[in-house]
Amino acid sequence: MLLPRRLKADLGLLGVCAIWGSTFVVVKNALADASPLVFLGLRFLLATAILLALFGRGFLAAGRGVARAGAVVGALLFAGYIFQTVGLQYTTPSKSAFITTLSSVLVPLLAVVALRRRPSGWAVVGLGIAAAGAYYLTIPAGELALARGDSITFFCTVAFAGHIVAIAHYAPRYGFSALALGQVATALALASVAIPLGAVTGLEMPRVAWTGNLLGALVVTAVLATVLAFSVQTWAQQFTPATHTAVIFTTEPVFAAVTSYLVLGEKLGGRETLGAGLILAGVLVAELLGHAPAGVPGSAAANPEGE
Repeated sequence: MLLPRRLKADLGLLGVCAIWGSTFVVVKNALADASPLVFLGLRFLLATAILLALFGRGFLAAGRGVARAGAVVGALLFAGYIFQTVGLQYTTPSKSAFITTLSSVLVPLLAVVALRRRPSGWAVVGLGIAAAGAYYLTIPAGELALARGDSITFFCTVAFAGHIVAIAHYAPRYGFSALALGQVATALALASVAIPLGAVTGLEMPRVAWTGNLLGALVVTAVLATVLAFSVQTWAQQFTPATHTAVIFTTEPVFAAVTSYLVLGEKLGGRETLGAGLILAGVLVAELLGHAPAGVPGSAAANPEGE
């Protein structure tokens, strides 16, 4: 039996969260062998090379419009990763995952301001439930103070929220393949400028040690967490509203916790289990009750274009 396109999109976004949630520990370990800007530059270099081989012809045929769209989406993507990766040096993977998830809370507001699209009330309720669950899952009881890394990471939430909204705006117009290449190539270009600029200003001295740990992290983050994940996200957002995407993205810390359990043996206590349950409840509320009706701006029916 063929799955509805909307369900395929939601399952694809869930898979993206599984990939991203499993890479927080990978990136944290990789930063012992490379400075953040160098790591990001290498990641986007490998990802761009792969996407060029896959989608290069389609990008060239798409015209200037997709280049401009890719520049906007890619700039937001790069900003998000800069703050997240730098912050991850000074905070734990679980707290980084939670703070990053807060970007989902900003998506409905940005969608109203930038796209003039009012989200479903049930989708907003589901998002609130899931955000509360992310807090219980990742933040220990009584720990409210923000460390240096937490404050830096917080700035990535605005960039990532803008990234989701921008893809919701551009993906139905240009399709997923050319836009996926455009945004990653833009991130590579910005990283190429930021690395020497950071060295000259003293903000970050480039360093890299070519260890097996670093090479493995680059392959995982470039191939799975960049090429595959952003291609799937861009494709899926042609058929699902930005707020609905944001709700699904709250599952990312759940996958991070599962990965920690499987790889590091970290077990979930009662508080963490409650958090995971709330995230699941929030996703179900948005999935079952929060779909935008046909013809409403931001619904799949209203945006039928795309590949």
